[in-house]
Amino acid sequence: MVERNSQKKVIMVLFGGVSSEHEVSRVSASYVLRHIDRDKYDVLQTGITKDGEWFLTEASAEEIASGNWEKNPDNKKLRIVPGEGFEELDVDMVFPVLHGKNGEDGRMQGFLKIAGVPFVGSGPTSSAACMDKAITKAMIDQAEACSQAKCCVAHKGCDVEEAAEVIERFFEADYPLFVKPANAGSSVGISKVKGRDQLPEALQVAFAEDTKALIEETVEGRELEVAVLGNTGAANEEDQPVASCIGEIFAANEFYDYNAKYDNIGSSTAVVEDLPDDLVQEIRDTAVSIYEIMGCEGLARVDFFLEKGESGGYGDGILVFNEINTLPGFTSISMYPQLWEASGVSYSELIDRLIELAFEKYND
Repeated sequence: MVERNSQKKVIMVLFGGVSSEHEVSRVSASYVLRHIDRDKYDVLQTGITKDGEWFLTEASAEEIASGNWEKNPDNKKLRIVPGEGFEELDVDMVFPVLHGKNGEDGRMQGFLKIAGVPFVGSGPTSSAACMDKAITKAMIDQAEACSQAKCCVAHKGCDVEEAAEVIERFFEADYPLFVKPANAGSSVGISKVKGRDQLPEALQVAFAEDTKALIEETVEGRELEVAVLGNTGAANEEDQPVASCIGEIFAANEFYDYNAKYDNIGSSTAVVEDLPDDLVQEIRDTAVSIYEIMGCEGLARVDFFLEKGESGGYGDGILVFNEINTLPGFTSISMYPQLWEASGVSYSELIDRLIELAFEKYND
């Protein structure tokens, strides 16, 4: 599908995947494919179906976003059949535009690492640690990097009624609480629990996505996000992690769930411009610190809450770490590319920089 041009690097853009975020991945990939510099790179568009089948496709970005790419008659299935040999693909780098399980949890990264193929984003260990909210919170707590919400963990297979009683005692019945699958993205499987009677069902919803559930106290505050770009531990100063400007989420729903992120047009985002410079710098520095503690490479979005301070306002607010996402969305409404664009880095420049950083970490 792509004839080798010695002047160009061949980039495989992976999208779809066996994940609850399959559809979001397709939309993200469509925007990456629209903005990647075709004068600089040859692109192999590679889709993974929900059944786990891999295909090379020449479908348009629009067909990829809608899912109609799977009907393209020119799709070429990627597989090795014993006794029939195989065709070798000439690929310089993989850009995994994959969200959620099997995409950003270290599994794909481990596969690519074993194959010896450079790829955009964090490695398998960092990806897995960041994907698991309980592990992330433990690492950030150990490093004393930032305040966090009080939390506890429950495991699938427990008696949910008994677990609910323990949870209520742990939080001293301080509702509402949030129940989340430890390993899932885009707020899939999250419930806001307003009373003891709702806890068992919320645990079951979380366990449908993962074997471990995280239960957190509610933090009242502004929802802030920072985009970070760079490689932790890079020898060259220009490749070290840097933070974007700060963005804010205004959820149309009671909390920023999947519907509020992708379906509800009432949700909105904005660049934060009303905080004092010293607090802005603290938030950006903390985002980079968390990124480095987790050993991230390439990119990640770091999410916070900002509680009101002693003055009753946000100028002296208390920063509370929420979570980190190592493969954030690249859709038209996604904060990661928006924040870099607001910081002076265009979509195409951002993609180019991510590819450069991937080659840099591979060659170190």
